[in-house]
Amino acid sequence: MKQPNAWNPRWRLLACAAPAAVFFTAFWLLPVVRLLTLPATKGWATYFAVLTDSRYLQSMANTVALSVAVTLATLLLGAAVGIYLARHAFAGKRMLLSLLTLPLSFPGVIIGFFVILLGGRQGLVADIGDSLFGERITFAYGLLGLFLAYLYFSLPRAIATYAAAAEAMNMQLEEAARSLGASRLRVARDVWLPELAPTTLACGAILFATSMGAFGTAFTLASKFEVIPITIYNEFTNYANFALAASLSIALGLVTWLVLFAARRFGANPVAR
Repeated sequence: MKQPNAWNPRWRLLACAAPAAVFFTAFWLLPVVRLLTLPATKGWATYFAVLTDSRYLQSMANTVALSVAVTLATLLLGAAVGIYLARHAFAGKRMLLSLLTLPLSFPGVIIGFFVILLGGRQGLVADIGDSLFGERITFAYGLLGLFLAYLYFSLPRAIATYAAAAEAMNMQLEEAARSLGASRLRVARDVWLPELAPTTLACGAILFATSMGAFGTAFTLASKFEVIPITIYNEFTNYANFALAASLSIALGLVTWLVLFAARRFGANPVAR
């Protein structure tokens, strides 16, 4: 009987794929299956805790609202700065772009610490308020502090993305529009917006997903404004309620996945819209 050739391409492919399959099964598939089945141990109603409990629903609503606000603000500012940097040449441009994208190297905890240094109880704004008005003004531990921290964390990604997209734009379309007498506003509406629409959709989805799952920044600042990552952390760390933590994690994952799916679905065929 003919023995199989150990060097046959099929066997080599299987040998190479086996470690990846083991890693995928052990570190992704099994944990996800365990996460999905864990809430059932406390009853099927646990899966809907985020909808039936007002505290968890409020936490999810806070997270979604904050993520949407941060995404919109980041897209607006990132587009303005990124397009300007792509369309203008000046001394120190590369240095400025490097400084603007420097926060990409910082973890969320460090960014939260920056906000505390600015608007915390011992921060700069508190010291100025104490000197001028005799009152220490703080904003780091509520909605404003989280918004600024998320914005600071997200803005470099949008700037870098829009700068690259603007540099790759077809300038002939803009030149043609100007030659036909189009104003700057008309050029922006009819040329820039369609050209940058896929970038905006993809970048917005990533920014939203990042904000929804941000933990380090929220852990540092969210003492007066609860978001769902902190709620999940409290449930399994402080209360050892693993089933509920799994349920909240599933809800968070579903909301984020739906946004990413919509971005891929509509971004794949922008003309169809």
